[in-house]
Amino acid sequence: MVYVQTVIRKAAILSAIVVFGLAAGCSKPADASKASAASGVASVQQNSASKLGDLSAFQGIAANVADLVSKNDLPGAKTRIKDLELSWDSAEAGIKPRAASDWHVLDKSIDSALEALRASSPKQGDCKAAMDDLLKTFNSLQGKS
Repeated sequence: MVYVQTVIRKAAILSAIVVFGLAAGCSKPADASKASAASGVASVQQNSASKLGDLSAFQGIAANVADLVSKNDLPGAKTRIKDLELSWDSAEAGIKPRAASDWHVLDKSIDSALEALRASSPKQGDCKAAMDDLLKTFNSLQGKS
């Protein structure tokens, strides 16, 4: 009986060493130079991006709306800005905690554009000004001029 307990104890210790050894090996990068290069690229991308993260999808929709406004297709712009509103609202929980003050600035600018396009009789000049302000807000939050 003592022999069986000794064998089980040694097997358990050996198993624990193997498991911990594998776990420690999995957390090490395969190539340290590749890991440092990748982190350098990530930091450059973060510096050029907004505190809110990647806003390119939202900015793309806004640019599309601005293009429709410049063509005086206000009904089309009104329909397209709904996509911006829905995607922005659905992403709020993930974006807002990153930089609440920036989120509020951009949200207010989006609301102004929505208001201009949804006016009872929208005017191209008002819609264009609101869309220009929205695009400027995107650019300023991303550190662009």
